[in-house]
Amino acid sequence: MLYHLFTPLADQYQVFNLFRYVTFRTAGAVLTALLFAFVFGPAIIRTLRRKQGRGQPIRLDGPETHLLTKQGTPTMGGLMILLGVGLSTLLWAKLDNGYVWAVLLVTISFGAIGFYDDYMKVTKRSTDGFSGKKKLAAELGIAFLATAWIAWLGNANSDRMGLAIPFTKDVLIDLGLFYLPFAAVVIAGAGNAVNLTDGLDGLAIVPVMIASAVFMVIAYLSGHAVFANYLQIHHSPGSGELAVFCGAIVGAALGFLWFNAPPAQVFMGDTGSLALGGALGAIAVVTKHELVLGIVGGLFVLETVSVIVQVASFKLTGKRVFRMAPLHHHFEKKGWAEPTVVIRFWIISMILAVVGLTTLKLR
Repeated sequence: MLYHLFTPLADQYQVFNLFRYVTFRTAGAVLTALLFAFVFGPAIIRTLRRKQGRGQPIRLDGPETHLLTKQGTPTMGGLMILLGVGLSTLLWAKLDNGYVWAVLLVTISFGAIGFYDDYMKVTKRSTDGFSGKKKLAAELGIAFLATAWIAWLGNANSDRMGLAIPFTKDVLIDLGLFYLPFAAVVIAGAGNAVNLTDGLDGLAIVPVMIASAVFMVIAYLSGHAVFANYLQIHHSPGSGELAVFCGAIVGAALGFLWFNAPPAQVFMGDTGSLALGGALGAIAVVTKHELVLGIVGGLFVLETVSVIVQVASFKLTGKRVFRMAPLHHHFEKKGWAEPTVVIRFWIISMILAVVGLTTLKLR
């Protein structure tokens, strides 16, 4: 919005020329989302606490300490993130950019699914919310529509339906129409992977913030023809505007962490985790860095794989590989303190982020 308001005045007033630059508007989005969380966060938390009463239901089969330390904590704090990201994006991004709207569609839609799931859990006082199959079907449907929209927006690029391979030069596997369901699975999978990771105070939000910062760089570079050509990465015209969106996530996540740091005053719930994961997946699809998301978001992948392995092992052999899944609960059961698990997982996320960034240069 601000871009469209002020850039026409740039010839008359030099200061408004700043709004032409993605870097300036990205910084503005970070600060706006952060300020929104600080200003409105306490009121949102008070409202959630008043409406929910006893807060988010806690798993009875989870770590015993959770029944003592997390009882009464409200959920749906993802609303704070979604509102901050939405406001910041609408203020600072170019509103004639189709990729921005496609990613917003995924973010808001996944957030709505998560909100409904959280609402059912709170009202039923049960950890079982929205039917898993229906939930996944809705996510895949939305992700498929968004992928088709993204493909249509990039139809000028003959390689839009290709899969870029990290650490290689000009290697793009043409998937044809199969790319659409593949990308939909990437988006839905990312949403659920972040959702599975969100089990301890601050555990999911920092890796999301780190991944968003990495994709802020990737989006800017892949949308810039000169930089993309120099680095020999896929050039996706218009994707640079998603750096603003990623900046909004970074700011909103940082503000949310203020209230989600141990001991958490609020949980993001499925409202936030599904939305943020879906957003990262959609950005990866737009920038043609789907596999790099698997590296940068490797922590989310590990958490998801731990659940798959646990379920498969128990059904096939009757034995469990981990003391409890997802993986962070396994380490809690081994006696690790919650802050220890959280901070060590943050460190792993930072390392994976660095590895993901190296894919931009090592080819």
